[in-house]
Amino acid sequence: MTACAIESGTTWEDGAAPDRRTPADGAGGAPCAITADGAYAARLALDGESWFPERWTLDGPEPYAVPLPGNQPEEPGTEVQPMSDGRVLIRRPTAGRHVFSLLYPTGPDTGELLIGAVECPDGGAGLRLLPPAPCGEKAYALAVGRRSSTVWLVAGGAFGPEHVAEIPGRCSGGVWLDRAGRLLALDREVGGRTKTVVVDLERGGEVSPLLQIAAESDDRLVMADPDSGLLLIRSDAPSPGERRLGWGVLGSTLPVRFPESLRPPDCELTPFAIQPGQVLTPESCAVAVRVDGPMGRWIGVWRPDRRQVQHFPAPAGWLADAGLWSRDGVLQLPYTTGEMPCGVARVTAPWEERHGTAPTTPPIGTTGVTGVEGATGGPGVTEGTRATGATGAMGAMGAMESAEATEPAETTATTEPTESAEPTEPTESAASTEPAKATEPTEPTEPAELTVPVVPVEAAEPAEPTEPGAPAPAPPAPSVPRPVPLREAPLGRL
Repeated sequence: MTACAIESGTTWEDGAAPDRRTPADGAGGAPCAITADGAYAARLALDGESWFPERWTLDGPEPYAVPLPGNQPEEPGTEVQPMSDGRVLIRRPTAGRHVFSLLYPTGPDTGELLIGAVECPDGGAGLRLLPPAPCGEKAYALAVGRRSSTVWLVAGGAFGPEHVAEIPGRCSGGVWLDRAGRLLALDREVGGRTKTVVVDLERGGEVSPLLQIAAESDDRLVMADPDSGLLLIRSDAPSPGERRLGWGVLGSTLPVRFPESLRPPDCELTPFAIQPGQVLTPESCAVAVRVDGPMGRWIGVWRPDRRQVQHFPAPAGWLADAGLWSRDGVLQLPYTTGEMPCGVARVTAPWEERHGTAPTTPPIGTTGVTGVEGATGGPGVTEGTRATGATGAMGAMGAMESAEATEPAETTATTEPTESAEPTEPTESAASTEPAKATEPTEPTEPAELTVPVVPVEAAEPAEPTEPGAPAPAPPAPSVPRPVPLREAPLGRL
C-alpha cells in the first residue's frame, strides 16, 4: 500500500462533526497520514478550540482512535506522522527551528520523547515531513532553501535528526520507489523547469534523473507503487499549458501514456492510493483518485488496463486524500462524523473480465460500496446515507459516465482487443466451430491515449544491480535496481 497526498483543499467533507475537524492545510500535507503497512494513522483533531494529535489503529477488528494531547494545545501548522510501533511523530515549528518528538499513550496521559530540532538554514527555508517511509521505523523531512533542498532523517537515527542529502535546486513532492526506503523521488525546479530526480539515501544522497519527458515540459511524479513499478505522472508535455495525468512503469521501455479517461472535462483528478501486491502486472493495479468538479467532490477508481474511471460518492466526513488499498482490491477510506468519530468506509470496484468490451460503471450509490465499519460497532452507513454526502456531485458523475461510454478504443503500442469486432485470436476461436466472420477494420477518429516513448539515458551505473549477492532470494540487505529514466522522448500519436 502506498498512501500519498499531493494537493490539499478543504480538509474535511460536509457532514463531519464540527468538533472533529482537521486544520486547513496548515503544514502543506495530508490531513491524515497512514503508515505504509496500513496499521496506524495520525492526524490533528479539534477539541473545542484546541488542536491535539490523534492516533488511529486500523489493523484490528474495528478502527479506534486514541487521543494524544500534550501539556498545551498544538498550533494548526503542526505535522504528525504515525510510526510502525504505534508512536506518533510530531513536528512543532518554533522561532527559527523545528522541534521533533515521539508521542505515545501512557494510561490516561501522553508520554513524549524529545528527539531534537532542526534549525532553518536561512530565513527563506521551509521544512515539512515527507510521506511515511516504507519501513515504518524511520521518518524523513525536506527543508527547502533559496538555492538547495536538504533531506533530514528526523526519526529512527542514532543521535537525533541527521543530515542525509543536499540537492541543488528547490524540491517538492516526495515519492518512495522501493520497499527498503532507499530511493526517494523528488520534483526539482531548476531554471524555471521542474523535473523528477531520484535521491539514493544509502549512497550519500547521490542524485540521478528519473523523469525528463521534454526539454521545455514540467514533469512531476505523483505516485509510485514499489511492488509493480507503476508510476503516475503529471506533465504538460502532451498538451503545452495543460497538466495531464499519465502512467508508466519504472524501468520499462514502453511508452508513457496519457489516457483520455484521466482527462475529464471540468474536473481535476488527484491520485491518493495505489493497490499493492501486483508484482508482475502493473496494468492491473487499481488507483484511487479524488475527483474535484464544479458540482462537488467524489471518489474515482481507475486501472491502466481499463478505459473508464468508475465513480463513487465520498463517505460523509471523509478525511480527504487519505485512503489505502488492500491486496485483494478493497479501498479503505477513513472518515469521522458526529455519530462515528473513527470510521473506515470500504469500497469495492466491481471490475468485469475484459473480453473485448469495456466494463460498465455502476449507478452511484447502488453498487460497489460494500459497507462502513466504525469504532463503536454501530450499524454501517447505508447506501442512501452515503449518497447524501455527494448529492451535488451526482449530476457531474452521470455526465462523465456518458462521456466515458463513448470514448474511442485505445490505440497504443500494446495489443488489446477492440470493442467493435469479435475476437479473432487463436486462443479465443480455437474452441469455436463457427466459421470466422469477416469484419471491417475500425479506426478511431481520435486517439484515446497519447504516448511518450521511454528512452533510457546513459546512467552512472547499469539498470541491473552489480553488487555480488544481489540475486539472492532473501538477502539481509537487498540491493535496489536503479530506475530507468524517462528522458527527452519525442511525443508520439499512434
